[in-house]
Amino acid sequence: MSIFLYACESWTLNADIERRIRAMEMRCYRRLLGISYKDHTTNEEVSRRIVNAIGPHVDLLTIVRQRKLKWYGHTTRSSGRAKTIMQGTVIGGRRRGRQKKCWDDNIREWSGFELRNTLRKAEDREEWKAVVRRSSAAPRRIPDLWDR
Repeated sequence: MSIFLYACESWTLNADIERRIRAMEMRCYRRLLGISYKDHTTNEEVSRRIVNAIGPHVDLLTIVRQRKLKWYGHTTRSSGRAKTIMQGTVIGGRRRGRQKKCWDDNIREWSGFELRNTLRKAEDREEWKAVVRRSSAAPRRIPDLWDR
């Protein structure tokens, strides 16, 4: 897992990357438990078995979110080059069409604050730790029609 999480603080997470993280985690669980895809075992069953085997655990997506939010707070409190790059802007315009999701969008989305408010909150380390704990919790899966 440490190889997978290397430099995850710099990732911009969009829906496709989040889906890939969940799929990779499920592949690892299946391999650990010795479950083949030919067995037709659902992901929910694999998750249940892994909880029975190792107990409650934190999923990879939550770990990535925690690391990214912690890195944001750390660099905001510092005065180095990372802070300059993170808060800097690039000269020029964007391409036509819908704007791509950027690194700051994840921070705004997860914390629920505007960027200027996150900068102020990150200056207080204890307050930012509370924001990280609250914001990095894995979202609950909404049951769909097939689950009923």
